[in-house]
Amino acid sequence: MTEIRPLQPDRRKPEPLWHQVERSIRQRIEGGEWPTGSRIPAEDRLCGMLGVSRITIRHAIRNLEEAGLLRREHGRGTFVRNATLVAGTRDLTSFTDEMSRLGRVAGSEILEAVAVQASPEVATALGVADGTPIVRVCRLRKDGDTPIGVQTANIPAARVPGFLDGAPLDGSLYLRLRERYAIAAEEAHEVYRVTLVGEKDAALLDVAVGSPAFVIERVSADARGPFEFTVSLMRGDLYEIRATLRT
Repeated sequence: MTEIRPLQPDRRKPEPLWHQVERSIRQRIEGGEWPTGSRIPAEDRLCGMLGVSRITIRHAIRNLEEAGLLRREHGRGTFVRNATLVAGTRDLTSFTDEMSRLGRVAGSEILEAVAVQASPEVATALGVADGTPIVRVCRLRKDGDTPIGVQTANIPAARVPGFLDGAPLDGSLYLRLRERYAIAAEEAHEVYRVTLVGEKDAALLDVAVGSPAFVIERVSADARGPFEFTVSLMRGDLYEIRATLRT
């Protein structure tokens, strides 16, 4: 195992010690010093190396777990994982905003942007009649240059006149909706399913045909009702679902 370079926390700085430790570990992961699948040093060893308490180490590791960079395996230790996006209790945000929160750079490639008629499935999700004009935008979502998923957004055309005109669609759709149409999500409902990647999507996602993946169906609404129905196919090796349950 590659030795970690000692970190000398500066207690005079306003930056918390756990944040300094978290940054140090993150740098070693992202720099390849601790590659995917490797086990990081145990807590007591990290305490000695970094000169901080076990509580500080645990705080930093917990944050890196939530960011999808580490995973704990009972009885074995803590490992560098290859998932980059963790779904769970979170704010109502776009893919771009969520990637930014995780310290990642969201990438996007437009696969399709067309005006079509709503299929029965899309119409039901959006609460409109079959055949209602909608805007459909299909994008390949990335973490930097690594493909993570294929997302297809369906939006009633009546709510977004001229949506396909003007600026490119490779940025945040939520930002475009908010700035051009004063549409902001107030709530959303999601359904998660497990599937196997087909031939067309496997080529886009750079995985083998039959690889496991998540399908996420999301209906977002504002005060006027549903304005977006998005179906996302997310790589099973790069996407994790986490939830907190309470009584």
